[in-house]
Amino acid sequence: MDVITSHINTDFDSLASVIAAKKLYPDAVIVFPGSMEKKVRDFVDAFQPVEIRRLKDISLEEVKRLIIVDTKHPDRIGSFKELLSRPGVRIHIYDHHPPAKQDIKGEVEVIDTTGVLSTIFAEIILRKNIPLSPLEATILCLGIYQETGSLLFASTTPRDLLAVAYLIRRGANLNIVSDFLKEDISREEFALLNELVKSLEEVVIQGIRIKIGKGRMEGFGDVSHLAHQIMNMEEGDAVILLIGMQDKILMVARSRVPEIDAALIMAQFGGGGHAKAASATIKDMPFEILEEKLTAMLRKHIRPAKMVRDVMTTPVIVVQWNSSIREAERVMTRYGVNALPVVKEGRFRGVITKGVVEKALFHGLGRNRCSDFATSDALTTGPDTPIAEIEKDMIENNQRFVTVLSGDEIAGAVTRTDLLRSLYEDFLRKSKISAREPGTGETYKGFGRSIAGLLREKLPARIYEFLVMAGEAGDELGMAVYLVGGCVRDLLRGEENLDIDIVVEGDGISFARTLGKKTASRITVHQKFGTAQVILPSLKIDVATARTEYYESPAALPKVETSSIKKDLYRRDFTINTLAVKLNKRNIGLLLDFFGGQRDLKDKVIRVLHNLSFVEDPTRAFRAIRFSERFSFKLTKHTENLIKLALRMNIFEKLSGSRLYDELMLTFKETDPIKALKRLGDFGLLKVIHQALGFSSGLEAFLQSVRDAISWFELLFLEEHYEKEMLYLAALLYKLNKADQESALSRLAVPLKPRERILRILNTAQGIIMRIKPDSPVEIYHVLKDCDIEVMLFIMALAQDSEKKKAISRFLIELRNVRSAVTGDDLKDLGLLPGPVYSEVFGKILDEKLMGRLATKEEELSFVKRLYGKVPIT
Repeated sequence: MDVITSHINTDFDSLASVIAAKKLYPDAVIVFPGSMEKKVRDFVDAFQPVEIRRLKDISLEEVKRLIIVDTKHPDRIGSFKELLSRPGVRIHIYDHHPPAKQDIKGEVEVIDTTGVLSTIFAEIILRKNIPLSPLEATILCLGIYQETGSLLFASTTPRDLLAVAYLIRRGANLNIVSDFLKEDISREEFALLNELVKSLEEVVIQGIRIKIGKGRMEGFGDVSHLAHQIMNMEEGDAVILLIGMQDKILMVARSRVPEIDAALIMAQFGGGGHAKAASATIKDMPFEILEEKLTAMLRKHIRPAKMVRDVMTTPVIVVQWNSSIREAERVMTRYGVNALPVVKEGRFRGVITKGVVEKALFHGLGRNRCSDFATSDALTTGPDTPIAEIEKDMIENNQRFVTVLSGDEIAGAVTRTDLLRSLYEDFLRKSKISAREPGTGETYKGFGRSIAGLLREKLPARIYEFLVMAGEAGDELGMAVYLVGGCVRDLLRGEENLDIDIVVEGDGISFARTLGKKTASRITVHQKFGTAQVILPSLKIDVATARTEYYESPAALPKVETSSIKKDLYRRDFTINTLAVKLNKRNIGLLLDFFGGQRDLKDKVIRVLHNLSFVEDPTRAFRAIRFSERFSFKLTKHTENLIKLALRMNIFEKLSGSRLYDELMLTFKETDPIKALKRLGDFGLLKVIHQALGFSSGLEAFLQSVRDAISWFELLFLEEHYEKEMLYLAALLYKLNKADQESALSRLAVPLKPRERILRILNTAQGIIMRIKPDSPVEIYHVLKDCDIEVMLFIMALAQDSEKKKAISRFLIELRNVRSAVTGDDLKDLGLLPGPVYSEVFGKILDEKLMGRLATKEEELSFVKRLYGKVPIT
């Protein structure tokens, strides 16, 4: 058992340090040897940041490693002191106190007397790139702030400031830090606080809730911290206090939302400060007039953070006024929507919902026009309407769908999902700290999270700068621009993936051309698909128009149409691949997670987006297993059941061979494709290729031999091109008879050249093995000289005789590079006339060199002279 402990009177620095140490020793348990300070205990009770075991609940006999933080004095670790002299117990120490004679010695000692221990741990975590939750970052901030007197003590170092900056970027909440480190207030301040709270009145402007309180106090004093107290007590977005002091009024403002810039508001009264905290002193003005002026200033300077255009879905699927009800039902089913705006000559004429369509069909009215039953007075809005207004209208009118009009033309739509997403985003933005996952103590950040810092830190500078310019190009064109796909997924996983895909809500080709000019890059355009590539040195950026798709039949290729980012992400395979990051300047780094991709990344699961996923595209089953094995993720039970259902329905029989082949090749390109093949076999998916295929222990052993041969060859660093996927496919088919091999290759629709190479491997390998004579370098050379690299590696994997494996190895490393130093000119100088004899001479020289009997050019010339004499050969 590994135990992390600290000193007997736990303060915030030691609490933060044991939690940070847990990040380095994840299997260790935390046990304190004594009591906690009251505020530390209150914090632990409120947030339960980590499991803390009681000393009496563990056996000291089982402790094999003791990790001590924030002390190295033996008398400060309580009962753990007896472990210091016990044989076999390893001691690791992390401390920042000055050295002393009696200090504990450990096999690992991380001791730095120039800083706070929480700072030292923050630096270690940053250096090791260990993920840190906002709560953990907040705890480390508490440790630093307590030890440095909120960064005011003379002992504070620049490292402490840098550590706090890093922790704030990781989500540390200084409101919580302040709450648990604040000093007790005086009796006079308490009375003033009570007066202020009782006087609070709420003003709502553009959906922003501002609490305004008034009070008086005798004399003077710094009471700005009372605004902070009230902010924590009240649920508003901002607090502004007017405190009368003899001949003046102190106005203190605190804001927790970007819509209210406290410094800007206070500047109107001659004050200043920061966006979240500011103040002003006003003389010779009654409370009533000041309050009236303040309200006017708030109405003037508060602007809604979001308008309808920021949350609406666009473009919108519509139906013509004279389309039949039956046609409307087909459109709704095809695109998965529940409401359609009805248009006539491009102008809005109402909305028809799925409920109305279904009832009309029930009553036999399928041939009627959509305009007959459309709601012509349906609620509409404009793109520049504050989102708070449409929220109110939709809730009060019980509307699930509101058409956004620009004049009489449709600009977009706000759905109930868009509204909920907006509300949830606001909730996350305004909440003090993200909610903890039940039973884990870990935090979860959902939709609306900004990862701008992560983009800056983890992506190469040139790529980050390119993405910034992509956002600027989108702003110039009035288009929303997103980074999507594997790059976003792997960024959140802590892995590098420079496969950059950009999706644009608008004309992707126009955007790519603008971006190409901005970045002085070359572009290639695929007009048919609405896609383009922006080509930079050593990097290609794919740009696509946001699209939606539908399938006219199971396993068919999808029909693709222009759509919104949400619809574009919905057509993807798994939730972990549906994450997008906005690149426009105003919201750069905003993470969109419509389908729970972050949660599934955290839970390490592969989950399909909808129940017909494998029916529409069966290749996703192969992809699911490939991702599962690549990331060591599990398929959800529901996803597994859907794969099995698709097999029972024979959906894979409708899958074209070329698509199956492409997916199989991607599987073979994985670092370890054997695990994926085994899973495919477990599901019965190998039989999709050929009924005789299955995964056996013999096949697994052979595939492992192929992998060993590939690994050996790659370690030679020969930089020689070969296609390992050809080797794996040949290995997969090797045990089949010739007719079944041909049948499997036909099922996969393998292109002609790869097909010929695979058949060459399968048809020649065994014969070549039989002809190899390990003791004869000449025989080895002539048997293998015309073989492809793939054939030789396949033979090496297939050969049971280790001597024959060595022979192949010797050929690849040594024999195939043997060349004659003698040239045709040399033979002329010897008097040999040009002709077929030259080939004969070079062949004999080569054989002698292979046998090791000729080492230099002089020896080769002597050999030729001995062989042919000095008489010209005619």
